[in-house]
Amino acid sequence: MLEQVSDPEIPVLTILDLGIVRDVVIHHDNIEIVITPTYSGCPAMDAIAVDIKMKLIESGFKNIKVTYTLSPAWTTDWMSEEGKRKLKEYGIAPPQQLSGEKNNSRMRAMLFEEEQHIECPQCHSIDTKLLSQFGSTACKALYQCNSCKETFDYFKCH
Repeated sequence: MLEQVSDPEIPVLTILDLGIVRDVVIHHDNIEIVITPTYSGCPAMDAIAVDIKMKLIESGFKNIKVTYTLSPAWTTDWMSEEGKRKLKEYGIAPPQQLSGEKNNSRMRAMLFEEEQHIECPQCHSIDTKLLSQFGSTACKALYQCNSCKETFDYFKCH
């Protein structure tokens, strides 16, 4: 059922693609879904909680609780490979790992993104430049492709 709950800001991604579902606890007739926001102030979390409840109610469940947890902090390492593929097809460059290594340090990720050229999801060129650390939402940065001249969002590593 949770595979049918999409992120309201990026509708091609499910909450499972994002990796924000941390636990599902079933005790008799009670269901608790534990989710971690991509950012502590993510405005989409309330809409996601409502969508989770609605999906479970549609399936006949009644006693539903959605709990937020901030620890451990969400990381792009939790995104599924399928989710990253969907992002790219949607026109958003997916997060890139630091030289193939898993690294949760925001500072190193930001430095990496400024030094590296993020692949354009339109033409696949790596001749791109960072325009702004702030894209259409807090979890994205704005880039421009020097080859096709298109601007695009990049889902920042964190």
